[in-house]
Amino acid sequence: MKKKFSLIAMAGAALLLLTACGTTAVTSSSTNLWDQIVYGFAQVIRFLSFGGLTGVGIILFTIVIRAALLPLMNIQIKSSQRMQEIQPEIKKIQAKYPSKDMKSRRLMNEEIQKLYAENKVNPYMGCLPLVVQMPVLWALYQALSRVDFLKHGTFLWFEIGAKDPTFILPILAAVFTFLSSYLMMKSAPERNAMTTSMTYIMPIFILIMGVNFAAGIALYWVISNAFQVFQTMLLANPYKIIAAREAKVQVEKDKIKAREKALKKARKK
Repeated sequence: MKKKFSLIAMAGAALLLLTACGTTAVTSSSTNLWDQIVYGFAQVIRFLSFGGLTGVGIILFTIVIRAALLPLMNIQIKSSQRMQEIQPEIKKIQAKYPSKDMKSRRLMNEEIQKLYAENKVNPYMGCLPLVVQMPVLWALYQALSRVDFLKHGTFLWFEIGAKDPTFILPILAAVFTFLSSYLMMKSAPERNAMTTSMTYIMPIFILIMGVNFAAGIALYWVISNAFQVFQTMLLANPYKIIAAREAKVQVEKDKIKAREKALKKARKK
């Protein structure tokens, strides 16, 4: 989780850096490879902008990206669920090696890695969707700020290439970011301080960036995180997971009661 937080922080810093570089206009005649990618993104958005509405193009573009990432996100969700299930075992291993010396740390890490392998868990899988999305986000940002036919587009109450003056989009982006994180955390058998703090830190992080970046970027975050909320409820509904877990616990309790009842009958005989 700490590594994931570091990755998010670095990705945010890199995105902020983009606001200070690559300010020249991107056109069909641009020869730089990255500029060609940016222009390609802009062309896709323009193609999807039915009725000349760039906002519609961004919404459809976001849905296409999220749909393309769905198999990867499904793998990430399942990996996260398995990671949550083995947290009690990880805590036992950590308690087994309380010492901070190198040998203890090495043995602890070896046992944890073995546990990961036995349960087919990849602790880095949770970062992969973010890593995949960041180049898309960078290209989208530069398309909105450097490609003329996108930079001056309008949608509803805001200009695509300017900041949202009402802050509605940044707030919605933060709300959906919180909901997606909260729903993922809710199904966890155990919660730790880092996971809980990330649930509240990330929406603030998104809100700050949404306020300072183009409204088109904030619109992307709103649709992307709203899609993730829908995806979580569809593929990893926490309420169903909790109900299934409680039912499993109840079955075990019933078995114990039935066993105890059978033993009492046997003793009476």
